[in-house]
Amino acid sequence: MKQVHSAKGPLIREIRITPIAITDPPLLNAAGLHAPYALRTIVELETEDGIVGISEIPGNEAIDAALREASSIIIGKDVYQLGKIQQELEAWFGKDSSFDRGDAPWDQRKLVHIFSALEVACLDIIGKIVNRPVVDLLGGKMRDAVPFAAYLFFKYEGAGGKLGFAKNTSATGWDAARQEKAIDPEGIVVQARAMCKAYGFQSIKLKGGAFEPELEVASMQALFQEFGGGVPLRFDPNAIWKPETALKYGKIMEPILEYLEDPVRGQENMAWLRKMIRTPLATNMCTTSFDEIPSGIALGSEDIILSDHHFWGGLRASMELSRLCDTFGRHLSMHSNSHLGISLAAMVHLGAALPQLPYALDTHYPWQSEEIIEVGAMKFQDGAVAVPSGPGLGVELDRDALAKLHQQYLDSGLKKRDDEIEMKKVHPDWTFQKTRW
Repeated sequence: MKQVHSAKGPLIREIRITPIAITDPPLLNAAGLHAPYALRTIVELETEDGIVGISEIPGNEAIDAALREASSIIIGKDVYQLGKIQQELEAWFGKDSSFDRGDAPWDQRKLVHIFSALEVACLDIIGKIVNRPVVDLLGGKMRDAVPFAAYLFFKYEGAGGKLGFAKNTSATGWDAARQEKAIDPEGIVVQARAMCKAYGFQSIKLKGGAFEPELEVASMQALFQEFGGGVPLRFDPNAIWKPETALKYGKIMEPILEYLEDPVRGQENMAWLRKMIRTPLATNMCTTSFDEIPSGIALGSEDIILSDHHFWGGLRASMELSRLCDTFGRHLSMHSNSHLGISLAAMVHLGAALPQLPYALDTHYPWQSEEIIEVGAMKFQDGAVAVPSGPGLGVELDRDALAKLHQQYLDSGLKKRDDEIEMKKVHPDWTFQKTRW
């Protein structure tokens, strides 16, 4: 009997890990103040026949070290064998726990970052091999463009980066507007007008948790007065409110909100509040992993889960999450962090593949003024981004830009995100509190 030899897939020859720092304005949130630079890590996987796949994740020194440690597992692996790669990574690093996520608004788990970085890069390679976009590897394109929401922040004056709290006086349009302070309802409305004009956004989100609830709720009311009921509004105080505070102001905002994101901390508090108000509740803080879904469903803690492929273990895991949400009567949308075009492209491929997309996705992209992809800044049309048509992610690294932003990382001296340290530079006595108002 003739022996049949199975074909071997493309094997990974090299992994390249490049930390970068990107200019970030002084944006405020419940955890403090954004540093002048946001950290990202660019991962490149190269196969034995020279095909390169890329990905981008939130950066910090510990994650970068773990990625380097993972290279011993990754080198020599077949890019198609993602299940085996994930299994070996879990055996080496151990599974993440909900405790590992941390109390800050951003996710601090290790394994989800590592695997999402490797998975996206592998899918980029596979797409290039079969000459298909990543969206087709996720089940196919359900829509040609993916809508995003304007993501507003309370902020201090300043451009960030080398300018810090100073401004580039020659800037125009949104480049000028994103440098201006916004610490009251008037400033938030001006910011919203400028961002929506530049990008055509049809939905608006305001990041809260920075000031007392009265001011932030007044800002939401000002946005409603400015844009009317035709523009969906959402608000996110990053779980810093007490339940009684959330009930008081949740009731006030009921007539104007599309949804309220993480007004309180924990599934039990979210479930209690949901019974008291009509507004749908969304989360990227109380239900953040698959093992938390059963209790979230049992309690009724949220209506909308805000996925993030960096934090849920990749693009395919996010597709699995969408099926669970559909099964249990939840909606799925997407969370964002300070990111560049590689992450945005991955989000767009995922957003295009999701069976339902009832809400515009979050994106910090307008706040970033630099890019590392060859085409430059990705284009928004009426608040949406068209699905890249090339193979894989459909974007390629600009190596000159990568080198420049890596040098910026080295010069910045930053090793991880710490908004409390940055806030203390402005207000020395300020401390992060899990619940403040």
